[in-house]
Amino acid sequence: MAKAENEKSRLPDCRERLEEIQGFTLLSDVFASEALKDLPACQHVFRILTGKRELCLRGVKTQYSISRAATRGARLDVFAQDVEGNLYAMEIRRKESASPQRVRFYRAMADSESLEKGTDYAELPELDIFYVSETDIWQEGKTVYPVRSYLGDESRVYEDGSRIVFVNTEVDDQSEIAALMQYFKTADPEDDSQGALSARVRYLKCEEGGIELMCDIAEKIEQRGREAGRLEAKHESACSLAEIGMPAEQIAKVLKESVSLVKEWIAEGAAPAK
Repeated sequence: MAKAENEKSRLPDCRERLEEIQGFTLLSDVFASEALKDLPACQHVFRILTGKRELCLRGVKTQYSISRAATRGARLDVFAQDVEGNLYAMEIRRKESASPQRVRFYRAMADSESLEKGTDYAELPELDIFYVSETDIWQEGKTVYPVRSYLGDESRVYEDGSRIVFVNTEVDDQSEIAALMQYFKTADPEDDSQGALSARVRYLKCEEGGIELMCDIAEKIEQRGREAGRLEAKHESACSLAEIGMPAEQIAKVLKESVSLVKEWIAEGAAPAK
């Protein structure tokens, strides 16, 4: 009873944030993860991206973390499996570009997650990874950039069961994928062009239960913003301390962060003073 009363008391506050909620797009990984955890909505997206009209997903996970004790982890915005066991992953990069090395690492992590110990390599499932960016990071004026590998020359394609595709929202080539990407930019609840995805977005932005969910999402986004600001400040401090000769291990203790992260910050910023 008390829980229901608390939810009712929150609703007016949520409605005050409606304008902010309406501005969320599918280029926000937090909002996209909420929209695409809905299986029909996610299935609609991967059907268009893969061109597989009959694709049927068995399950979907969003903000899916893959971690290893001794190495760096990865987090996929969407990780899904179809009824045949094939895998589909998506990462949304709004401002930052996905370097080839990052792509390589994420594919390796996704593969490692899908093959159990003692299983033959031939049982590794098919894997499609899509990197969605706001800008045309390759600057070739295309919406879609599939990555292809060849043996020798281009007469023989090298196939290993995995495919990497870069997709962007900047270039509209009038294709079906481009139409989906234009929808990613707006997430307009009045736009019904994207089937189950449109229905999910409309629920999140216009219906009572969805608006409550969106309020929680807005809070998460604000928290992430504060955390990003906190980490940026620590990054600057790490570089400043490195410049005066403080070792990375000592900086890590001062800032209460891992040594590996501090070393990354130093490498990205100013080099330690000699």
